[in-house]
Amino acid sequence: MSGEFPVIQSKHSLVAKHVTKERWDKVKDIKTKTCGFTIAKACACAIEFDNQHCGIYAGDWDCYKDFSEIFDAIIQEYHGISADSKHTSDMDASKITGNIDPAAPVHSTRIRVGRSIDGYGLSPGITKQQRIDVEKLMSSALSKLTGDLAGSYYPLTGMDEKVRQQLVDDHFLFVSGDRNLTVAGMERDWPEGRGIFHNAAKTFLLWVNEEDQTRIISMQKGGDVKGVFE
Repeated sequence: MSGEFPVIQSKHSLVAKHVTKERWDKVKDIKTKTCGFTIAKACACAIEFDNQHCGIYAGDWDCYKDFSEIFDAIIQEYHGISADSKHTSDMDASKITGNIDPAAPVHSTRIRVGRSIDGYGLSPGITKQQRIDVEKLMSSALSKLTGDLAGSYYPLTGMDEKVRQQLVDDHFLFVSGDRNLTVAGMERDWPEGRGIFHNAAKTFLLWVNEEDQTRIISMQKGGDVKGVFE
């Protein structure tokens, strides 16, 4: 049970606006099927802190259905969309016509996306075993990459100090200690089930089980946005 309607410390957040007592009471005892997530866990940051703008995290796909009245209202206001809006995706690099001025002092350019795998909890709610299973799945898939995408996977658990320092020097390593992520549940069982992959040229990276199940990153020196996208 999530318990009684909480005091929401982030009084100007979207959670404070849209998580009313009436809505809370409708779903407070629901535990999601994928990882047993609750509305109290979803709103933990808005309840704990007074500085949140949004203040809610989904623990798994089920949250968007089980707590739909709350999530739909917050998502629609946050993104400025209507209830019947449909997501569209366009990965056609030929449509990128602009670019960064070559004279601009740009050190490097990164483009990244977060992707989740159906059937596993999202970072705030994923179980320890699910996180380990995601890491095994991704480590296996990444080991099969060939050509310029081929590289190595480095698990955070048991990481050699020399490897860790090199990843720090390359600005690739993600670390623990963020209070929001901790309260949201994203740093449970740290560092187990987490790691980093990069190819030999260090232009293709993939973070496993950081804030997203997978965070896929394309990068290179300079400011060629289209080149990085391609």
